Amino acid sequence: MAEGLTPDARFFDTLSPLGVDDLAALTGGEVVRSSEVRFARVAPLATAAGDAVAFLGDKKFLEALKATSAGCVIVPKEAVDAAPTGAAVIVSRTPQAAWAAVSAALHRPVGLIGATTTEVCEDETVTIEPGVVLGQGARIGHGTRIGANTVIGPGVQIGRDCDIGPNVTIRFSLIGDRVKIYAGARLGEAGFGAAGGANGAVDVPQLGRVIVQDNVTLGANTCVDRGAFDDTVIGENTKVDNLVMIAHNCVIGRNVLIAGQTGISGSVTVGDGVMFGGQAGVGDHFKIGVGARVAAGGGVLGDVPAGETWSGYPAKPIRQFLRETVWVSKQASRKGKRTDD
Repeated sequence: MAEGLTPDARFFDTLSPLGVDDLAALTGGEVVRSSEVRFARVAPLATAAGDAVAFLGDKKFLEALKATSAGCVIVPKEAVDAAPTGAAVIVSRTPQAAWAAVSAALHRPVGLIGATTTEVCEDETVTIEPGVVLGQGARIGHGTRIGANTVIGPGVQIGRDCDIGPNVTIRFSLIGDRVKIYAGARLGEAGFGAAGGANGAVDVPQLGRVIVQDNVTLGANTCVDRGAFDDTVIGENTKVDNLVMIAHNCVIGRNVLIAGQTGISGSVTVGDGVMFGGQAGVGDHFKIGVGARVAAGGGVLGDVPAGETWSGYPAKPIRQFLRETVWVSKQASRKGKRTDD
């Protein structure tokens, strides 16, 4: 997210500001402390400024609520006393769903209006194959090739000497130099964000970006979701196999190797030099330390320390996993033996 404060204007239009009463009517909430400020954007509690609307979705963030600089906060009734003195307060039974409604009212993705190669390409060395769609404000660097039927969304920036395969979709993304993206990959689609509302689950607008650094390879049919508010980041020289899922807000380090069908849930941090075997999986909000390894099929449900190799489901240090596997095998063998000989 540009400067950590406002959705990137290359990808999102910011609409007319709203007053507190407007916000309450939009969300079905109750104003318990008003303000004359008109609010122009949404933000998380930690980075919100005086013209932003934030929310408290979980009591574990009460300290962040107390410290926020947000001009307006949407909170459950029991958290009203923790709201900063200077902030407008709206009470809602479903604060995150209310914040989602405010997000949609204040920020709208830029629509796809076609641009010409002259407007988008740095020079004549850029190759644009048949059927490519280029959005306004996009930029493509020297020597880059864009494969047939690929869609480059508005505002997308692609560096020099990249190789983008056919039928790729790139939106809400900034791509470095010498990046390879193979056929059918999807970058910058909305991450999986849902909140419980009065009438069931609602989608939470995803206002972040995808940042792909230099020399990254992304395999065929791989998906990299844009961030919910912060960015999803793929570090330099990381190599990703086919059919990999990288969810919103993940930060993947440099020189990481990710084998096919691996799934990495939202807000996971992966250190430099980590390796994932095929069909590995990682639960959300965990940290994988520098140089760690997750064996094929491993299901990570906790932080993995730097340099360790984990395996199994739930994943654990590989020596522990192997000892337990051998023990279970021996127990099963004993139970299968006849005892009446």
